[in-house]
Amino acid sequence: MSTSRDSIASSIETATAPAVRLLRLGAADNVAVATGACEAGVELMVDGVALRLLERIAVGHKVALRDVATGEKVVKFGCPIGSAIRAIRAGEHVHTHNLKSDYLPTFTLDAATARAAAQS
Repeated sequence: MSTSRDSIASSIETATAPAVRLLRLGAADNVAVATGACEAGVELMVDGVALRLLERIAVGHKVALRDVATGEKVVKFGCPIGSAIRAIRAGEHVHTHNLKSDYLPTFTLDAATARAAAQS
């Protein structure tokens, strides 16, 4: 039979359990997102695999889950978000210093187009 004391102990264990620090958003992702600041040298588990961080990762930033080759697509939430502009090691911060966005503008409005639209 469960007592209120057992219930309280369970709540305390849940409240003090380590929080997820790196979150892989999609099964095909080669990066994870930091849910809290993570210090360099720390070893964290991501989907049951240990990953040692090579540098500090700020909350909301990406870290490589495996080595990523120059030119390889960086995948987050199952979608390519850019290409590595140099080799990125597992545990390394992934940001604009080693990643180039592959997003292309889908529409631009220049002055001539704006005038033509206004005359229609």
